[in-house]
Amino acid sequence: MTPRDASSVVAAEKYSLVLSTDRCHREAAQRLRYDVFASEPGFEIPADTNGLDADRFDEFCDHLLVRDNETDDFVGCYRMLPPDAAVAAGGYYTATEFDLSALDPASSRVVEMGRAVVHPDHRSGSVLGLMWSGILQYLEVTGLEWVMGCVSVPMQASPSEAPGVNVRGVRDLLLAKHGSPTDRRAIPYNPVVVDGRTLDDIEAPARPTMPPLLRGYLRLGATVCGEPAHDAAFGVADFVALLGLHEANTRYLDRLRSAAATYESQVRR
Repeated sequence: MTPRDASSVVAAEKYSLVLSTDRCHREAAQRLRYDVFASEPGFEIPADTNGLDADRFDEFCDHLLVRDNETDDFVGCYRMLPPDAAVAAGGYYTATEFDLSALDPASSRVVEMGRAVVHPDHRSGSVLGLMWSGILQYLEVTGLEWVMGCVSVPMQASPSEAPGVNVRGVRDLLLAKHGSPTDRRAIPYNPVVVDGRTLDDIEAPARPTMPPLLRGYLRLGATVCGEPAHDAAFGVADFVALLGLHEANTRYLDRLRSAAATYESQVRR
């Protein structure tokens, strides 16, 4: 699997992981993202997008898609923006929402992961494990050491919940247990404010709901770099997560390496 090639495939018994830069796969990822975002409780998506979730960064990214081998449908995807492509794109997507100055020491070795989605019918450990295995392989092939990404938390965990309540609870949990050092934090350009109230003014829930992608980052040993930004277009709060391979949970990494080796051996047969 070589980044920036037209297309590469890693196969598992039920699913395949496709790495691609071509237009066909890029549009397939954009269509899947739109379908998932449009149906996801708590998310909002602009209506004038022709059924595609697309932005100016897509053409510079390596797109990784998970395909159901039985139906040939794509059921998961995410995109990776390595440093050289970020320069060509005019920066990282995360930098449009945050001042990343304090994270500069990692920037020359960081790949940005973003727009990760999994179809609701395929949210099993198999798909998520394959996606994280793909990220691991990507880092090992490119020699990069850091993964950075905006991880979204809906402003409302359920229709009956007041906006911002779950975000407050998630924020408190993340910064208390997984927060980066205070001198290594991203500053949101648009902090979360609900009806004039900051997160500190909103009562936290008894048990906040953590999105699966965020749980995956934390399981690997990622740190969360400060307060979230409000992405009003999608109705979410975005947190910056930063994962360094040398700081990662080695036991979980070994499990992913084992899975990755299995997938690679199946391809070579």
